[in-house]
Amino acid sequence: MTVFGLGNPGARYKGTRHNAGFETVEKVAAQLGIKLRKRCFRLYRKAVSGSLVLIEPLTYMNRSGDIAKECLKDGDQVVVVVDQMDLPPGRIRIRHGGSSAGHNGLKSMIAAIGSDFIRVYIGIGRPAEGVSVPDHVLSRCSEEDRVLIDQAEARAAEAILRLYDGEAFEKVAQWANS
Repeated sequence: MTVFGLGNPGARYKGTRHNAGFETVEKVAAQLGIKLRKRCFRLYRKAVSGSLVLIEPLTYMNRSGDIAKECLKDGDQVVVVVDQMDLPPGRIRIRHGGSSAGHNGLKSMIAAIGSDFIRVYIGIGRPAEGVSVPDHVLSRCSEEDRVLIDQAEARAAEAILRLYDGEAFEKVAQWANS
């Protein structure tokens, strides 16, 4: 199974709402006692534990799919973790297949590998009145929302590990989506 956590590289974006995918993959790695590392000339960070591969594309969100094919083997189950404005902070949702729903990171992944993959959405909430979508997703949130998003990322990491351990997708999705 290959898990892509989508986000933006660099200190400027660390801790922003848009990096929920990165943060979730880092939580999975921490639970497994492994570290994501960048190898020379690669545009991604990678960690491996058994047949589980964790990837953080370093191509920025809108070009996440650029490195997808080079990271996959035939028959790999693919999971993509992204932020989702249509979910309140603290909620997660897991789905298989579907559209990008306007998320540029998902658009890029779908263009690269098709839409037949599992999506793990981390709720970040909608922008406040008068705040643009880019400003919302690229900003840090309130302390209260940060706690909720951290909890959602931990729950998403648990869902990923349950899928990796062979638990049925339907059972994990029901648990996560409730």
